[in-house]
Amino acid sequence: MKLNVKSTILVGLAFLTISAFWQLYDFFVPLILLNTFGIGDDVSGFIMSLDNIVALFLLPLFGMISDRSQTGIGRRMPYILFGTLAASVFILMIPYAAHSRNLPLFIAVLGLVLLSMAVYRSPAVALMPDITPKPLRSKGNAIINLMGAVGGAMILLLNSFLAPDTKNPETANYWPVFLITVGIMLVGTLVLFLTVNEPKLVRKMRRDSAEAGIDPEEAEEAGQSIKVKKTRGPKLAPGVRRSMTFILASISLWFMGYNAVTTAFSKYAVTALGIDESKASLILMVAVVVATIAFVPVGILSTRIGRRKSILIGLALLTAVFGTASLYTQYSPLMYVSFALAGVAWASINVNSLPMVLEMSKGASVGQYTGYYYTFSMSAQVITPILSGILLERVGYFTLMPYGALFVGLAIVTMAMVRHGDSKPARAAGTLTLSQSAE
Repeated sequence: MKLNVKSTILVGLAFLTISAFWQLYDFFVPLILLNTFGIGDDVSGFIMSLDNIVALFLLPLFGMISDRSQTGIGRRMPYILFGTLAASVFILMIPYAAHSRNLPLFIAVLGLVLLSMAVYRSPAVALMPDITPKPLRSKGNAIINLMGAVGGAMILLLNSFLAPDTKNPETANYWPVFLITVGIMLVGTLVLFLTVNEPKLVRKMRRDSAEAGIDPEEAEEAGQSIKVKKTRGPKLAPGVRRSMTFILASISLWFMGYNAVTTAFSKYAVTALGIDESKASLILMVAVVVATIAFVPVGILSTRIGRRKSILIGLALLTAVFGTASLYTQYSPLMYVSFALAGVAWASINVNSLPMVLEMSKGASVGQYTGYYYTFSMSAQVITPILSGILLERVGYFTLMPYGALFVGLAIVTMAMVRHGDSKPARAAGTLTLSQSAE
């Protein structure tokens, strides 16, 4: 059984389009709110948290709805197609509302964009495991992360050449970057639709899983009669439950720190350090590109030294980067070095955190514990733009980097309490009998 790398890359185009949009959204929306509409950082922080508030409710909903859908092009593809088309239309209304100085329209459009993205975000996430047998999903997820990072880097590179001067709303021209981003989303989704036959790949995954004696539930969905000998696993042991509690707390803490910095960095760089938008975009792009390059090496290193140790090293490095970055009072070329190190640190954390959570879960509850992971990470991303925005508004922009360093540093403390979740040797598959072959 081998990972279908080509199909995984093509499926990853959906993640590429999602990451491209969020990079555009996080970079320009705070600047438009500040410079075009004169909205303070506390209110702006609340607006920037709306995407995560929406996600908490709508992502599970549309994921569940797509689970129950049956169409000729698959369960997930209709939502990916419709969501991308709807989001593309509403995204192009953002620069229109900004140029016309129409705040009610701008807020309404943001809401429609977030709703459209929520329609296809969960189905896009579910497509990779739909076509990938369980033992290969970690490798598949690494490719998906790489594709997402490529999407973010593309927009940061685009911004470095075409970012308008947002401090001059009268002359700022947002159309080029927004049009090209929408073009990337539409082309990526079209290529995905034309090259990925979702129903065929899902049938193949279920057949391969059944033949290998794994994933009997999915094989049953394919219309096969399967008898499985398995017993219900016990509840988490007290020690494992304690580790689960601490790693979920750690996830919240490091997202509190990291998301605050990445969301507000464009405003921080332009307002506090006097850096123009193109240089600010390049600095962020360095972190994204280095993280992309580091995904695979970090994954290999983690198999040797362990997931927990890799995360702790990443947290220590990220705390040091944010802590020392607070010393910058103006633009310095050393900022590129700092954010390159931040990229390595984030790759070390990101590659290993979800696998640690799933390692502590039981086989029948992987989806449940994946939900726990996203609940804690996205809840943190709801709170932190508001909290950090209040500090930026009431205290000053100099609080951003210490804020990030504080919460990531606190994650070191909670992560040090985790004693479970490193990878374990594979066990033999359970007994599985097929009465008829897969289609």
